[in-house]
Amino acid sequence: MAICVVGHKNPDTDTVASAIAVADLYTKRGMQAKPVIQGPVAPETKFVLDKFGFVSPEILTDATGRKIVLVDHTDLSQSLDNLDKGEIVGVVDHHKLGDVTTPNPLEMWVWPVGCSATVIEAMYKFYGIEIPKNIAGILLGAILSDTVMYKSPTCTDADKKAVESLAKIAGVADYKALGMDMFKVKSAVEGTPIRELVFRDYKDFNMSGTKVGIGQLEVIDLSMLDAMKGDLLEDIKKVKAEKGNHSVFLLLTDIMKEGSEMLIASDNPAVVEKAFGVKPEGTSVWLPGVMSRKKQVVPNFEKAFA
Repeated sequence: MAICVVGHKNPDTDTVASAIAVADLYTKRGMQAKPVIQGPVAPETKFVLDKFGFVSPEILTDATGRKIVLVDHTDLSQSLDNLDKGEIVGVVDHHKLGDVTTPNPLEMWVWPVGCSATVIEAMYKFYGIEIPKNIAGILLGAILSDTVMYKSPTCTDADKKAVESLAKIAGVADYKALGMDMFKVKSAVEGTPIRELVFRDYKDFNMSGTKVGIGQLEVIDLSMLDAMKGDLLEDIKKVKAEKGNHSVFLLLTDIMKEGSEMLIASDNPAVVEKAFGVKPEGTSVWLPGVMSRKKQVVPNFEKAFA
């Protein structure tokens, strides 16, 4: 049975591209592997896959009896069901270590960079395996997405070097134009069901025993969301109740203004002021300069909930 390479729930471009690339890399190293995802892809990801000639991988939600490589996550709450009934043989990630544990040693590539794709580009070099042109294209798209075209504070020099290298291999002359095309697709929210927007880039976290959900919607101009903010707020309240969470937060990130408005559904809204030093106005707060859930939001909340 092939090793299944899988990213987190509510797959984004990095999770999907990483699964495809790592499956290719493992297979070429003599370990038959296939990419899988835990749910349907978002519009931006579909755009990137289509552009470079890929179809969306098959959906898998249960790890029972399977060998697994985790990409772009190590949190149980974001991973496959029954993960303990499968065998994790590898991890490729760029986040903090989560609460996944293994009974056996495993291959781990976890780097403090802006995107898992950056790690994977280095893995191909390390193993002396040529990156296929189409895979270089989706890895390039993943880095542009995760680093918000270098605007995110998570972006490193390694990410920028990987972009330059991957763009050459993929034959992309203007990666900035590709990035803007991707963000235009990501910003197209009109007509999309509210729940789909809330879950477009949503993750649950266990923070000192407290269940916290954090979603993020990135748009070129925040005014695009003005008409639906009320509906988004009502839906994160419903998500909070459905999941039994203490809190659900939704970041509405303005790519051009480089900041985020956070919508708040919480048993204790004061935790937001504790985390960010800014008092919310009712059920929302503007956080200037906040672009990254991974680097600027999750660590602050983890300290506040500790």
